[in-house]
Amino acid sequence: MERTTVLITGCSSGIGLGLAARLAADTTRRFKVYATMRDLAKGERLLERLGGCCPDTLELLQLDVTDPCSLAAAAQRVQGQRLDVLVCNAGVGLMGPLETCSDQAMKTLFDVNLFGAVRTIQAFLPAMKSRRAGRIIVSSSIGGLQGLPFNAVYCASKFAVEGLCESLAIVLRPFNIHLTLVECGPVHTSFLANLQRPDPEGSEMR
Repeated sequence: MERTTVLITGCSSGIGLGLAARLAADTTRRFKVYATMRDLAKGERLLERLGGCCPDTLELLQLDVTDPCSLAAAAQRVQGQRLDVLVCNAGVGLMGPLETCSDQAMKTLFDVNLFGAVRTIQAFLPAMKSRRAGRIIVSSSIGGLQGLPFNAVYCASKFAVEGLCESLAIVLRPFNIHLTLVECGPVHTSFLANLQRPDPEGSEMR
């Protein structure tokens, strides 16, 4: 049976790690998973989850969605494989009063959440178009559907992701490429612990 090839970004923790582990450990071995992350040293968590049981269904790849060279290298590695499913999961958060959010923190958030997804799709879409087949899954949030207190910049990035995907889904239909948005609510992961938090110094809201 021909396996479904899946590439997932942001697999060092959270949803990405869980999804990669679940697919790679499928008992019927239906999937070949490329689990990508910015820092490959963090791949040990995923390997520990699997207990070393899936060497032929899982491959770890270094991929930083903010680095075009890193994306090009990952796309080159997968070239020749039939990439069936692309999961754009990498993301970061930023919580706090708007006036305490620095320009750099806000730029980083958009660089990962919005432009990271754009770059990732750009890197792998041409091969899907040439095959006229594929599925792209983008991890969004309920924060892309409604504003959440003290999450103004994060929600803005997810609203942008929603608009990107709604527009892109229409033009991909003729190529038999399906785009799916997953709008997660609260999930028990380390995401909240890893949130960027602005320096409250100088803010009246402490």
